[in-house]
Amino acid sequence: MNAENDQPYRSDGDGAAAPTRQGGALDSLVVPPVEEQHREPDELGKQTPWALRRLARQQRKSDQTEQRRRAYAAKRNQEDSVPHRGSYAPGGGRVSPMDPPAMWRATTVQACGLWPFASGSGAPTIGVPLGQHLSTGATVCGDPLNWFTRARYISNPSLFMLGMPGLGKSTLINRMLIGLSAQGVVPLVLGDLKPDYADTVRALGGQVISIGRGMGGLNVLDPGAMGAAAAAIGGHAGQTLAAETHGRVLNMVAALLTIVRGQAITDHEQSVLSACLRHLRQRIPVGHAAHLGDLLAVLQDGPDEVRQFTLDRGEESRYRDAVDPLHRSLMGILDGPLGNTFASTTSTHIDPDATAVCIDISRIGEADSQLTAAAMLAAWSDGLGTVAASHALADAGLAPRRWFFTVLDELWRPLRAASGIVDRIDALTRLNRSLGLADAKITHTLKDAEALGNESDKAKARGFVERAGMVVCAGLPRAEMEELGRVVGLSRREIDLVSSWSSPPGWAHGGENEAPPGRGRFLIKVGGRPGIPIQVAITETERHLHDTNTRWVDNGHAERVQAARGAARTRLTSGDGLQPPAPGEPLHTPPDRR
Repeated sequence: MNAENDQPYRSDGDGAAAPTRQGGALDSLVVPPVEEQHREPDELGKQTPWALRRLARQQRKSDQTEQRRRAYAAKRNQEDSVPHRGSYAPGGGRVSPMDPPAMWRATTVQACGLWPFASGSGAPTIGVPLGQHLSTGATVCGDPLNWFTRARYISNPSLFMLGMPGLGKSTLINRMLIGLSAQGVVPLVLGDLKPDYADTVRALGGQVISIGRGMGGLNVLDPGAMGAAAAAIGGHAGQTLAAETHGRVLNMVAALLTIVRGQAITDHEQSVLSACLRHLRQRIPVGHAAHLGDLLAVLQDGPDEVRQFTLDRGEESRYRDAVDPLHRSLMGILDGPLGNTFASTTSTHIDPDATAVCIDISRIGEADSQLTAAAMLAAWSDGLGTVAASHALADAGLAPRRWFFTVLDELWRPLRAASGIVDRIDALTRLNRSLGLADAKITHTLKDAEALGNESDKAKARGFVERAGMVVCAGLPRAEMEELGRVVGLSRREIDLVSSWSSPPGWAHGGENEAPPGRGRFLIKVGGRPGIPIQVAITETERHLHDTNTRWVDNGHAERVQAARGAARTRLTSGDGLQPPAPGEPLHTPPDRR
């Protein structure tokens, strides 16, 4: 050990230790003063000078930022730049989201003082007011007739509606009936099964025709309005219309035979039927109509103009072999499930000048599927014949031009009646654009078309959706929406939205009359455009006129509802439809629960 390392140390006055030997290794160490040392706050919370200077710099930066912010706010808060939702200064009241105010619908006469402050939106406003847009709350208007004639949104004035039961499909169509009737259009409900539209048509001052066993019949051989129009027009135009009448009657008789047989008739049988109908038309006096019994008698007699289409070559046995199947089928119509509904005289003809027409077939039982399908087809044929007659009279200058809106509800019923019915429906409804009418076809799902017997009928039934100018969807299951999306082009968001509407109410409700979440909600699709989701809210008058659940209430409630409907019709026809019910007048209230 070196001796110099054993030198003792001494302590300075300030406590610093230093060796006593001069010229050691620590002689050059300089300790700064305490005020210049960078230290954190001590245990007593006292700040060192360095920390205080750092805080002072931070405060100066904060003050400069606040001054710049105040200068910017003062500039923005001048009178010519104050935003409509308040100022940007603290406490200025600026709010980003705002709750929408209550919306009310009124005419320009009722709200004339507020009319200059109306604002537009991206929703279509041409046609019948349907409801509010689910996203923007704007009023959405539309119907196939106005969107074809005025707005030019669609190229075919037709509507196809799909949706689960109980979600308001017929309610939306009732809204269109009322709105179009106010515009001078004639609604035609050709086959009301429940009935959903009879009370609305009565309230509009229209004509309701009942068809059923023991109630009323429809003679399918009666030329109806087309025959009367052909006689009134005369000349070449009248002969052309008479030929069209012959073809329409022939198609209707062939449709009835298809329903009875369960399969389509052959081509030579249709030629024989056409010859029989011409023979009857030549021998029936003007102003009278033949019946199915007369048609059967012609087949039995076998006149020469009929025999020539059977190639009997003068042999009775060959003629009988050719017409016996047709003979048996006609007898099946007269004495079978269709009864005398289509063999007797027409009980009530459609009035071409009526404001609205409804053919009520609700009295036909649910088990009579053949009679229901036949009644619907006969109603369609008679109604569309009335439309053709009206346009023929207008073309001849004998009547004013009128437009029509036909409703074909519960389309699945006739589709399932027999093979070949799709062809008849397609023939009756394909030319609506040239006939001057708009139509609405209503069913539940696309599976109604898939349930048909052969691929040809399925393709034709799917064509109803593809040719429709407007496709309206109520709540549908996801699998059904996926199938529909391949036909009309639905986005994933639209599929999710409509699928959510098919859910039932939650389990937590206590049994009160709670509506399903999708009731009154619809998605309107037109071509490849984005769908328009709407919410339909009906008025009290519409609620009185349209209630499809009267069978599910206590005794006495149906009578109260019927009385309320009668009162609503009286107010509507007398011009007081917007007035509240009189004191003591029955209201549409749920039945007492005891």
